[in-house]
Amino acid sequence: MPQMNMQQMMKQARKMQEQLAAAQEKLKDVEASASAGGGMVKVVATGELKLKSIEISPDACDPEDVELLQDMVLAAVNEALNSAQEAASSQMSAATGLGGMNIPGLF
Repeated sequence: MPQMNMQQMMKQARKMQEQLAAAQEKLKDVEASASAGGGMVKVVATGELKLKSIEISPDACDPEDVELLQDMVLAAVNEALNSAQEAASSQMSAATGLGGMNIPGLF
């Protein structure tokens, strides 16, 4: 009997590995966007937590206040990455049925 349980566990482990690989592949298609400064800075990040684009309106470029532009870029990047992280976690949970389980090394 114990041998049967081990085979069952191995089969389930392989299935979970396949589901995780498929979910990670789908993260390439997940995008999260954010803006700051009333839309003067827009950022798009992927589910893999990589920046895809940054758009800065010419109106945001005030040579007298470079710090404001820096703050807007930082705020938009952080918001986009947080949204992408949430979307990625949701995608992984949905694909694997792990529902909120944190597996070391995944995120």
